Amino acid sequence: MKLRKESLPMITRRDLVVAAVAVCATIAVVALADSAITPVMKSSVFEWDKLKVESKPSGARRSVFDSRTATLDQLECHVTTLNPGQSPHPGHRHPEEELVILKEGTLESVQNGVTNVVGPGGVIFEASNEPHSLRNTGQTPATYYVIKFVPHGLSTNRTPVVSMSDH
Repeated sequence: MKLRKESLPMITRRDLVVAAVAVCATIAVVALADSAITPVMKSSVFEWDKLKVESKPSGARRSVFDSRTATLDQLECHVTTLNPGQSPHPGHRHPEEELVILKEGTLESVQNGVTNVVGPGGVIFEASNEPHSLRNTGQTPATYYVIKFVPHGLSTNRTPVVSMSDH
């Protein structure tokens, strides 16, 4: 009895070229669609009086902008006003970096278990993936700007911190 050799279909060079073109076209369409949905922010001015005030249990928040830029997937800025004794949210960590600029009032900043008191004009840098929290320890409202930087390709997931003293 003779065994018959079955012929398998061959992948030709033409098949590989067609597949490569299809993959490249798909990537280009996805990139174009993404840039059309979220345009890159150009040079801009944002007037304080035109910012919408959103009341929060701890005070208020004003969104300034949240957009892609030429060098970042996301550049976000908001202004928070915290009432005395309040925190905007529990301690946490996240991959993106933040810059906090205190306009008025007093904040307690806890970073990696170290507590600092910050006054008007103070600047706080929140590094990537380091636990941090803020609280108004003064007798008057504290108002500060938050600027968040998300570089291209960074996955942004916030992780709660159980106890700031553990870190």
